[in-house]
Amino acid sequence: METNELDYDLPPELIAQHPADRRDASRLLVHDRRTGETRHRVFSELPEELDGELVVVNDTRVLPARIPLERPRGEVLLLEPLGDGVWEALARPTRRLRRGSRHGDVELLQHLGEGRWRIRLHGEPAGDTPLPPYITEPLADPARYQTVYAEQAGSAAAPTAGLHFTPEVLAQLDLERVTLHVGLDTFRPVHVDDLAQHELHGERYDVRPEAWTRIRSAERVLAVGTTTVRVLETLARGAPLAGRTSLFITPGFRFERVDALLTNFHLPRSTLLALVMAFAGVEETRRLYELAIAERYRFYSFGDAMLIL
Repeated sequence: METNELDYDLPPELIAQHPADRRDASRLLVHDRRTGETRHRVFSELPEELDGELVVVNDTRVLPARIPLERPRGEVLLLEPLGDGVWEALARPTRRLRRGSRHGDVELLQHLGEGRWRIRLHGEPAGDTPLPPYITEPLADPARYQTVYAEQAGSAAAPTAGLHFTPEVLAQLDLERVTLHVGLDTFRPVHVDDLAQHELHGERYDVRPEAWTRIRSAERVLAVGTTTVRVLETLARGAPLAGRTSLFITPGFRFERVDALLTNFHLPRSTLLALVMAFAGVEETRRLYELAIAERYRFYSFGDAMLIL
């Protein structure tokens, strides 16, 4: 697949800068692949759209991972702990940073390329909420960049499809949890012309044996978010219940455990959009995105959601 097939034009005003006043008041674009029907709902109506699916969520918790640097002015974004206080991180401005230098609690150990560094963090993560760069307005309540079911700390970004859930909606669902700590692979843009040449570095996941037993035997599974999809399809191919996944899902992929997908609207030229196209079909996904733009849905992390049945 050519990367330019992941392009689309989005009016800037449709990039959501703030979450909806109430999580489940966001809009929900529903597409039924079996009937071809597409309808417009509100997220609080999600349970009405389901028919006994086991709903699987990613219960990772976002770290306060964005650490500002004063000299030179920049920042470090923690990606993954490597043990003994050592982390993999993104740091900028990389050209002005030097191996062995100390910036507050951050000690730069080794430049790994592409802005990635191995660092030593002296203390616990105590930075800011790591909002994506397209969100330019301050977040009044950092809890709104966490799901209500977040438990396992370790992510550099939120599994944003889960941000719409409230306890009231969850109480109406048959729920199961997995964990994938969101890192560089989830939000790194694609810079190569041929999608097959894009390299995934891998992200950590962990699934309880009893959870996988339920998921494996369920009649139908709804995966909440692309990160959950990657975990389930990794396990469906015989991987251990804990480890790293570099599974890259693109059009032509055969889904073995995910029957329905709940997801947000993703950036152009992203691996996340490629995954949605693999699940819903390339042309159908383009049509749904065009419809969402025409209907003025809100896009990206704090935007609205899409349910593909």
